Amino acid sequence: MTMLTTNAAARAVSATKVYGAGQTAVRALDDVTVEFPERRFTAIMGPSGSGKSTLMHCLAGLDQLTSGRVFLGDVELGSLSDTELTMLRRDRAGFVFQSFNLLPTLTAAENITLPLLLAGRKADRDWLATVVATMGLPGRMSHRPAELSGGEQQRVAVARALVSRPQIVFADEPTGNLDRRASAQLLGFLRLAVSDLGQTIVMVTHDPAAAAAADSALFLSDGRIVGTLAAPSPETVLDRLKELGE
Repeated sequence: MTMLTTNAAARAVSATKVYGAGQTAVRALDDVTVEFPERRFTAIMGPSGSGKSTLMHCLAGLDQLTSGRVFLGDVELGSLSDTELTMLRRDRAGFVFQSFNLLPTLTAAENITLPLLLAGRKADRDWLATVVATMGLPGRMSHRPAELSGGEQQRVAVARALVSRPQIVFADEPTGNLDRRASAQLLGFLRLAVSDLGQTIVMVTHDPAAAAAADSALFLSDGRIVGTLAAPSPETVLDRLKELGE
């Protein structure tokens, strides 16, 4: 299935990813063409082994396609050297993972601004204050990770992803280590990052409640796009997953 929109923050064209060879080969992505529009929140869903994480990793330049092309904005990732790809990820993409990946000896403020420090850039103080306020963290900036709840740590991780004003944020199961209340809070903050800050978020999740925070949900099965859902709700997402055998 081909999914095309305009003003894409990221896109894949005939993306195919095969692991292994011969009889043991696994086709994780099978000729996928899709675009992710700017300033939108998209959830990627599907049964285990459907290719959803592989698609996100290839879009983010964390894994390479076997064939096909992927773009961040108008830049084709396959045309870049390893150094150029590293710089593009640093400057144009933000990442949020299931594990918070915060440095325990640094405060929340230091963890948030660490990527800028490593890149030799100074934080835009107004933007930093806006991100911190949007993530509900103003009173927690001097705390180290051990002094923060799991939900607060993940919000620090989201703020770290947003502080460089990335073209797109990739979130891989960001609520996976959170309880229901903390998950709902985090999803609300992600929603604000799109609606109030104009960010673009692509999120892989298995949770229908998490997908319901997105503007749309994209469904994969056996490495192929098998459907989309606008304005998803937990119920409509769950129904679609049941149809896919999840």
